[in-house]
Amino acid sequence: MEGVEVASRPVYEVAKLVGMVFQEPEDQLLCLTVEREVAFGPENLGLPRGEVRDRVEEALASLRISHLRERAPFELSGGEQQKVALAAALALKPKVLVLDEPTSNLDPASAYDFLSLLADLNRGGLTVILVEHRLDLVARHADQAVLMDGGRVVLKGPSDEVLASDEAWRLGVAVPKSVELYRELRALGINLPRVPLTPEELADELVELLERRGG
Repeated sequence: MEGVEVASRPVYEVAKLVGMVFQEPEDQLLCLTVEREVAFGPENLGLPRGEVRDRVEEALASLRISHLRERAPFELSGGEQQKVALAAALALKPKVLVLDEPTSNLDPASAYDFLSLLADLNRGGLTVILVEHRLDLVARHADQAVLMDGGRVVLKGPSDEVLASDEAWRLGVAVPKSVELYRELRALGINLPRVPLTPEELADELVELLERRGG
């Protein structure tokens, strides 16, 4: 990763390249205030005080949680805790961000908001690797998908191709409903031009198909 063999490097070196957000944010929140939590990583890297302060301000502002800086992490909602954990990871300025099912404890609205934040970070140049089961929410944001079985990579490629693949079907992957309907239509001989990853894309393609047939 970035030309570095991470398996042979100490954790403090890998932490400069890879940020991690756990499935349970409480498992990685340990300070008494949000501000101290976000500052914890940069301080442990031995960065100058001014740079630590700048990184904290930037991370809080980027996730729109500056107003939480004096709050105790354990007093926050699940969605707020996830954003604090993410801010703490971002303060280390990693090249790659890895998240383990970050929406598992969030309601649909909070999950959508959190995934939108990740998409914004990705568009800003940060590589995001996301392990997630709620594919209806995340598929629209993913450029690439990796399908695994028994710890082995069996398929990887563009998200639409992987999710619509026979391999995903065989393994029982809970693909988005729009992809499921795409497969069912294809089995009936009705071919849409693209694999729709969202209900909106599916609706647009069906309208386009009907207009072509009507013409």
